[in-house]
Amino acid sequence: MNKKAFIFDLDGVIVDTAKYHYLAWKKIAQELNIDFTLEHNELLKGVSRVRSLDIILELGKIEASQEDKNKWLVQKNDEYLSYLVDMDQSEILPGVMPVLQFLKEKNQPIALGSASKNARPILEKTGIIHYFDAIVDGNDVTNAKPDPEVFLIAAKLLGVNPEDAIVFEDSVAGVQAANIGKMTSIGIGEEKTLHEAKYIFDDFTHIELSFIEKLINK
Repeated sequence: MNKKAFIFDLDGVIVDTAKYHYLAWKKIAQELNIDFTLEHNELLKGVSRVRSLDIILELGKIEASQEDKNKWLVQKNDEYLSYLVDMDQSEILPGVMPVLQFLKEKNQPIALGSASKNARPILEKTGIIHYFDAIVDGNDVTNAKPDPEVFLIAAKLLGVNPEDAIVFEDSVAGVQAANIGKMTSIGIGEEKTLHEAKYIFDDFTHIELSFIEKLINK
């Protein structure tokens, strides 16, 4: 059997923690009198925490000291983590589990490639950390997506060439990172947003296991 590497982003792909990021950032924005909408939140998808704060400050045309920025970054993370306390397997997005189980049955290596620095606790709370042969998150990389660093490290840890890696992503930056890394990009979300992906599905419930089988044998 062919050996591929299947690399999953976390937020918006495996679990919908994007809503918690939004609530945490919105609270910071409100304190700074910045109007921060769900539309603005789309700008933060696949982006590091530091860059996300910069984007929000730019929206409000606010210049801040590094000391203030550090304070807000800690505050945002604490707020975000407070939402994760009660996370469990019910937070896993529909259709994800059958794909993970199928890949395990086929002995295909699986990795997480996420900008989140809280990836491990989220995988533990949702009870699926054992599915992953490698976890590469925001603690392990220097460059944010669309730089392919996170995916290249994941492929290397799995012992697979980038050309044999398949990446599931819900952000434009993530799809671009996969493409730059010469990997097969699968967009999870709207086609108008993720049109640069090689394949696009609304969500995992639209992915047939026969499609995954074809990717393995390609």
